[in-house]
Amino acid sequence: MGRMRFLCDVDRCIDCNGCVVACKEGHHVPVGINRRRVITINEGKPGEKSISVACMHCSDAPCIAVCPVDALYQREDGIVLVNKDVCIGCGYCFFACPFGAPQFPKGNSFGARGVMDKCTFCAGGPAETFSDKEKRLYGQNRIAEGKVPLCAGMCATKALLAGDADKVANIYRERVFRRGSGANAWGWDKAYNRK
Repeated sequence: MGRMRFLCDVDRCIDCNGCVVACKEGHHVPVGINRRRVITINEGKPGEKSISVACMHCSDAPCIAVCPVDALYQREDGIVLVNKDVCIGCGYCFFACPFGAPQFPKGNSFGARGVMDKCTFCAGGPAETFSDKEKRLYGQNRIAEGKVPLCAGMCATKALLAGDADKVANIYRERVFRRGSGANAWGWDKAYNRK
């Protein structure tokens, strides 16, 4: 298996938020925290587009570079995960991330952030695969089950693609060819160092 990536086809996304709900419910994400969100650009104007955004699991992830305790790490398949047993909640990753992915569910009014949470690409975490601890801390491990992430699996219009980068790119390339559109995949230039 190659590098794992997300791609949101903005010409298909209808801002239904199915991906957001699937993630929250499937992983029991706390109220006020969203591992994934849908944003709209040019709202109410010609050319309005909706984009489903989460951690992009960047090739050269800036969150990993700034983490002072090495709580963030990248798997061989490119998935970026956080070790919640190591994270100190400093928030450096939040400021470094261009996609606003890191969330802090246990933050309080005095600035203590608590342990960071973010999209795991439905790949669990550093705890033993399929263990109670993994499910409690990180949610489902659908990648180990051979499934796509919940958000992509529940996308009604198949706008949100996830999986092996070559396969995802081929699906998107075929769509663009059929549509006759030269649009670039949103976020790929920043996340995957494409020039």
